[in-house]
Amino acid sequence: MATRSNFTDEEWDTMQRGVTGAGMLTSVSDRDLTDTFGEAGALAKALATQREKGASDLVRELAKARGMGFGLTTSPTEVESQTLASIRAANEILAAKAPEEAANYRQLVLAVAEAVAEAKSGVEPEETAALDKIKSALGG
Repeated sequence: MATRSNFTDEEWDTMQRGVTGAGMLTSVSDRDLTDTFGEAGALAKALATQREKGASDLVRELAKARGMGFGLTTSPTEVESQTLASIRAANEILAAKAPEEAANYRQLVLAVAEAVAEAKSGVEPEETAALDKIKSALGG
């Protein structure tokens, strides 16, 4: 079973950015400022849940991400491109080093993104589009 020690710092950062970025991408896709705080809370709660109940040790470790991997001034376009690139790279990293964890990683990324989408006013069309992009990057 893979753990943090099986990956370089760069690989680990890439995988975590894919996780937190999925939540951020979903949040910034619907630019309603009133939803932002609720969505941030949903992201934090989803990560906390995965830290406790994640499908594997690797998932639980990835859910310990500190920060979001993006600055306050990062544009939505940058969040999207960097998140999707990180998710695709994470797929390659896992395929090479821990293929048995690939499905667990996909589940983690989707759980975080879906929790953010469902927060506050429910899933909006823009959030559905973001989820579709995330699913495509995940290969499904």
